[in-house]
Amino acid sequence: MSGTATMTIPAAAAETRNDVVAIRPAGADEAPILFQLITDNLEVGHLLPRPLGEVVLHVPRFLVAAAPDGIAGCAELARLGPRVAEVRSLVVSAEHRRHGIGTLLLNAIVARAREQGYPRLCAFTHDPRPFIRIGFSIVPHQWVPEKIATDCHDCVWFRRCRQYAVILDLQPKADRP
Repeated sequence: MSGTATMTIPAAAAETRNDVVAIRPAGADEAPILFQLITDNLEVGHLLPRPLGEVVLHVPRFLVAAAPDGIAGCAELARLGPRVAEVRSLVVSAEHRRHGIGTLLLNAIVARAREQGYPRLCAFTHDPRPFIRIGFSIVPHQWVPEKIATDCHDCVWFRRCRQYAVILDLQPKADRP
């Protein structure tokens, strides 16, 4: 999937009614929608708050799940270093949950990370099950020093974090250094 490609997924694959969900890069004009989706789901999604300016700045890194009735979900692929990227702000709106849209977004982020040449993808999450289902492993936080250096030191939950660190190696074992 290239930076401008759209991946259309038939509704049956996402278990939605007769709708079609398209996983595509977010448009610059969609930053306020993404900001609102993240903000509306902070508590239920165990998300960290993101200022609108940060979402605007990073909107090119987001993929969205576009449904006929609007944006159903989003996820961001954030570079932490030359060898590792992070899944951030993976969220699906309440009315679109339980239809496989989160998994579609997560798989699209994994594909994008591979396409961009990252050997490793990580996430910090309160619910590791969706990540484990597609091959991530739970690891100690210390195994992701790039995340700790980039974000954790400034987090209100630093040293009290209740999230799981998960990692997916994107290179075949034979290709790893």
